[in-house]
Amino acid sequence: MEIFKTTLLGLFFGTFGTTLGGIIGCFFDQVSNKFLSFILSFASGLMMAVICFDLIPEALELAGIWMIMIGICLGIIAMIFCDLLVETRFSQKQNLKANNLLKTGIIVSIGLAIHNFPEGLAIGSGFEASTRLGIGLAIAICLHDIPEGISMAVPMKNGGMAIWKVIFYVILSGVTTGIGAFFGAIIGSISKTIIAISLSFAAGAMLYIVSGELIPESNSLYKGRMSAVGNMLGLIIGIFATRI
Repeated sequence: MEIFKTTLLGLFFGTFGTTLGGIIGCFFDQVSNKFLSFILSFASGLMMAVICFDLIPEALELAGIWMIMIGICLGIIAMIFCDLLVETRFSQKQNLKANNLLKTGIIVSIGLAIHNFPEGLAIGSGFEASTRLGIGLAIAICLHDIPEGISMAVPMKNGGMAIWKVIFYVILSGVTTGIGAFFGAIIGSISKTIIAISLSFAAGAMLYIVSGELIPESNSLYKGRMSAVGNMLGLIIGIFATRI
């Protein structure tokens, strides 16, 4: 029953962020880079707080430092593999002309669906450790998914797809987060050591997302102070949230 609840929560938070982003992409013709940069940097600060003040301390209470380091390295490697898979299989097709925008949007959605699975694993293993940790991870990942939803919806809509179909595909790409949460909950329920490795795996995966995706993308979108403000605000709110 607990695994079922965890899966539903992972599914909800995984689809909510992308769906919200999809709605913004469909109904707002111009989404400012300043706003997207703030959202990305805020999510990165929130994630760093969760990594440093929740995931790793929780894992250290359950296992030794070497187990934690192994989990972190595995998480980083898994996310690098996902990124390489998306780049080699899909990104080469994204330099398409305007009349192929629809195809571009679908390609992006497939790539992000693959990318969302490890995020679901993080949510599932987090809930196995504690409800508070699981919710914190889910919210951070949900915020991170908003710009992804926008990146899917805009080319699909501009390519002529009906809005209801765009929203359907956006929601579908987030379903893999729920699948990942299901497997994360199963793996985490085996033993305390497995929970510790799962939590540190999640920490490694999120560390790569922050360092390799969120911060570089945020800085490329907007060069002003808003990205720094978002990062600091996310970290401060994240520290407060992890202590409640």
